[in-house]
Amino acid sequence: MTLATRIAELRRQKNESFQDVATAVGVTKTHIWELERGRTKNPSLQVIEGLANHFGVSIAYLVGEDIEAADADQDLARMFRLAGELEEHERRVIDDMIESFRRRRLERDGHST
Repeated sequence: MTLATRIAELRRQKNESFQDVATAVGVTKTHIWELERGRTKNPSLQVIEGLANHFGVSIAYLVGEDIEAADADQDLARMFRLAGELEEHERRVIDDMIESFRRRRLERDGHST
């Protein structure tokens, strides 16, 4: 589930308008509409925090990093649990590898890094 989908779902669950959410978060209703449509790709941390606080969810859940969520990838959850057993320097190596893979994919797909 994407950030856009989660925002839309949470807003509907609370039976709120775009304006209700925008007022609570301190942005325009157009910005909330664009977030729900996936047209705003990199919302600020302040907006993400505001949305998470308003909806009473964690930032991790909102951005799709909740490994306990029903739609979480079980292989990724398993890898995350195993990584918890590693030493700090070993986790940094894995983090560097992931970033390297992400950069290569972005470059391959024609996006700047």
